[in-house]
Amino acid sequence: MTDRILQANPLHGNPLSTRGDVAKAALDVFNPLLPWFSDSGARVALSASAAIFDRAAADLEGFARPLWGLAPLVSGGGSFEHWDLYRRGLVSGMDPNHPDYWGDVADRNQRLVELAAIGLALRLVPEHVFDPLSVEEKAIVATYLLKARDRDYVDNNWKFFRVLVDLGLEQCGIAFDRKGTGDYLDDLEAFELEDGWYRDGPVRRMDHYIPFAMHFYGLIYARLQKGDDARAERFRTRARRFALDIRHWYGPDGASLAFGRSQTYRFAAAGFWAALAYADVDALPWGEIKGYYLRHLRWWADQPMTDRDGVLSIGYSYPNLFLSESYNSAGSPYWAMKAFLPLAIPEDHPFWTAEELPAPTFDAPIPLTQPGMVAMHTPGNVVVLSSGQEHDLMRVAAEKYAKFVYSTRYGFSVEANDRHFEGAALDGMIGFSKDGIHFGMREMLDEALIAGDRLYSKWRVFDSVTVETWLIPANPWHIRIHRIETSEALKTIEGGFAIRRSDFGADRTAIGEGHAQAENATDISAIHDLTHPAKRAARAHFPLPNTNLIHAKTIVPQLTGTVPAGVTVLMTAAMALPLDDRARAQAVSPPQAPELAALKAHFDAHGVPPGVFTLKPKPASGPRPN
Repeated sequence: MTDRILQANPLHGNPLSTRGDVAKAALDVFNPLLPWFSDSGARVALSASAAIFDRAAADLEGFARPLWGLAPLVSGGGSFEHWDLYRRGLVSGMDPNHPDYWGDVADRNQRLVELAAIGLALRLVPEHVFDPLSVEEKAIVATYLLKARDRDYVDNNWKFFRVLVDLGLEQCGIAFDRKGTGDYLDDLEAFELEDGWYRDGPVRRMDHYIPFAMHFYGLIYARLQKGDDARAERFRTRARRFALDIRHWYGPDGASLAFGRSQTYRFAAAGFWAALAYADVDALPWGEIKGYYLRHLRWWADQPMTDRDGVLSIGYSYPNLFLSESYNSAGSPYWAMKAFLPLAIPEDHPFWTAEELPAPTFDAPIPLTQPGMVAMHTPGNVVVLSSGQEHDLMRVAAEKYAKFVYSTRYGFSVEANDRHFEGAALDGMIGFSKDGIHFGMREMLDEALIAGDRLYSKWRVFDSVTVETWLIPANPWHIRIHRIETSEALKTIEGGFAIRRSDFGADRTAIGEGHAQAENATDISAIHDLTHPAKRAARAHFPLPNTNLIHAKTIVPQLTGTVPAGVTVLMTAAMALPLDDRARAQAVSPPQAPELAALKAHFDAHGVPPGVFTLKPKPASGPRPN
């Protein structure tokens, strides 16, 4: 990546080691937005691309989301020079007679999401946002917020948005019916599962919305609430337990696990560590919490994640619409500003004064029973095996939730052409095709089990093909066993980890009978057919560009073959590591697959459904915004 592209990233070059560095980062991330505010201040229009909601709501996103960082910055003693712009925009956007009016708020409407940041600003810095307004202007703001809070909110983390608005109304002396606040808080607590995990509505998925939404908002409430101490302590207690699990979603370099939807919110994934500090919850030693937080920000400082003017793009490591959701407008990525919440706490807080510590090392695989995962800490990476997650309504949902393996270092790839089977990336996944053109993969599950550090799922392709998959950690490898039952022959492709592809054909590949590996200047990726005798050919595959979240061009070692009608068992081992002589040696030394009969007996004795799979999804009309 050229220095000029990285230099557009407003975090690039910031050491991000001190509170002052983080405060500078908050302003540096915001400042590229200034030229795009409308004259009224109410609209921030960043792109002609569209989301499922209207343009006014999209422009409201660009206005409101920076407040997640700006309000904590100033409440903690920092300075911000543009409160006049925000006051003007607040009144203009909420005035139905103004040309830049944000529009009326309907039930389950995107505006309800964005008003939460405004509620937090009213609570933390009313002297800059609300108090200087005239009586008439205050009435405009109060009227809009009161109408909005009486709307119906989606039955998931959205219910916290009303709670945050209510905190702001209370701070500003605006009367409202508090019963609604209590009812929503009771509903949110009913989402609790075990081990500090929540469900985010009636869905079989547990993604980053659990740490950077459910826990994030709950810990803000725990810090700011008045007279609800028992509930606040419950939020803190759950967060303490949750920290022991979610730390296994962060690699030693600070990268978070690329998994699930809304990856474009980027360093919002630091929000959980930020909220622990804000609510004074020492779930881990403060130096460890600080380490997880700062390493994550520093990882993002080295990614080309912005447009040329420094505005955060839709994408992940780089601008990329392939991975986006239908609810991603150009202003959506600024939920990343949630990461700056610790700026609200003073510099003498132990979070800021503690010496930053590295993440602990874990030699054994770590079962994560609630999300149906097993984490393996490998050099430079955390590899997470997964069974139990699903999502049936989102574009490329199978890639985001149903792959066999996810990684902090290698991310995952999405399929950009579902009518070109030979060109499919299929990293961390096996795909099947009847005609060699169209293809299917694991999406929805009939059954899911976790037994210690091993996973099982039963799933179908084309409704006529049944697959049972077992996942076994064998650090740094993992083993996949598939029992396939089909009434007709199928073509199949199975992929390992995707690594960066270099220019000028500088990468090295090695193809043998039933195994393939690829090596660039920094990493090596390998896949082996453990079936005896090997049933599949091997290749080093070059997927379409811009399909991987982290690297725009990649190489994926793959196994290809044909599955005959009847029952077939395929066994696979895959790994990827930072490149050194030891990694090269490991790439040609795959583990042996366990006996399938013994594996089945193990699950018969010890298998239980992961917490995420016990949820019973409700029918929905389409993907919900956030």
